[in-house]
Amino acid sequence: MTETPTRPDESRSHRLSGNRDFRDLFTAAVAARLGTHISYVAVPLVAIEALDASAGEVGTLAALATAAALLFGLPAGAWIDRGRKRRLMVVTDLARAALLASVPLAWWLEALTIWQLYAVVFLAGIGTTAFDIAQQSLLPAIVDRESLTGANARLVALDSGLNIGGRSIAGFLIALIGAPLAVLGNAAGFIWSALFVRRIRTEADTTEPAAPMARQIAEGLRHVWRHRALRALAFSGAVNNWSIQMFLAMLPLVWIDSGLPTYGLGLMLAAGGAGTFAGAALARRLRSRLGTGRALWAVGAIAAPPALCLPLVGPDWRVWLAGAAWALVGSVVGMANVIGVSLRQQVTPDPLLGRMNSVFRFALMGAVALGAAAAATIGELASPRAAMWCGAAGMALQWTILYTARHALQHPTTPSPAAGQ
Repeated sequence: MTETPTRPDESRSHRLSGNRDFRDLFTAAVAARLGTHISYVAVPLVAIEALDASAGEVGTLAALATAAALLFGLPAGAWIDRGRKRRLMVVTDLARAALLASVPLAWWLEALTIWQLYAVVFLAGIGTTAFDIAQQSLLPAIVDRESLTGANARLVALDSGLNIGGRSIAGFLIALIGAPLAVLGNAAGFIWSALFVRRIRTEADTTEPAAPMARQIAEGLRHVWRHRALRALAFSGAVNNWSIQMFLAMLPLVWIDSGLPTYGLGLMLAAGGAGTFAGAALARRLRSRLGTGRALWAVGAIAAPPALCLPLVGPDWRVWLAGAAWALVGSVVGMANVIGVSLRQQVTPDPLLGRMNSVFRFALMGAVALGAAAAATIGELASPRAAMWCGAAGMALQWTILYTARHALQHPTTPSPAAGQ
């Protein structure tokens, strides 16, 4: 039996600033994601400074955080669709807080080991996967589906702003109190997030008859595969993530080999975050003018020439050219994220939202891991800049996937829940 989720009054749903549930969700996202950025910088530093970790051990920490999404992304969606998303978000927040709080405690007791850090980042990664899928699946119950573009624009803009400033805050905090105690700040962020998620009054209960997990996962995969617009979004997003990761994985090596100052690398990455922020802010207006399908493929086509400038990064004018190109590519990513996520939520029936989101997370995170592996292989066999050229080619061509599905994207259909099952 499927319960219809309670929705806010229609007039308020179009005014996000007056929607208390969305304000609480957004505040929770600020706390949780800022904490994640602190952890991104602090946990490797704990391993290096407190445990004298090797490069391989630090790399393993990063890999385990990604592995959680790859291993548990698909079953997480089926599990989330069975129960209460808001309650699950609170539980995962508190679990992540406890996991991260164990790091400074063990450090203080001089009992910290690299294996504990491995377990913490892997289990916290599972919690982050579940939280993010549940949040995306709860959002359509909090705001009217016509308001999803505006709501997603704010969340993408938040991510972009934290990409610019979050890791700078992390660096300042670590310098002030040290890496282990900075991890404790991350735990506090998750507790803050849990408190605000608990304030949300809307719940999306999709309590379906218990079905085998494999069958539910298959239903989510079929829904994405059979819906031409969703299939195109999944493939284009995977290609783009794969390509961007190839560029980013080799950027530090090319940057240092070019004799560029190390502080400039942070400014280069911040330019992409600033572009994403601007793109997210423009997404709703662009979608209103061009329509969903045309906006998605057109911005990708516009980004093709800048993408091909990225591997030219080097001294003098080339660093400025690459920085400007990265900002433009980032703006396209921001626009595509807002419009694409909104479309995904609009065309998916409520009972399938968790599984749809988990399929996308699995595909997109898997592409990141494969992109890093491909960059390492090509960089070793050819050169780091050759890997960057491969990534640039993928970024320049990914829009063609959306162009072939332009009609389905411009006029998406919303199947009945039964159609996905």
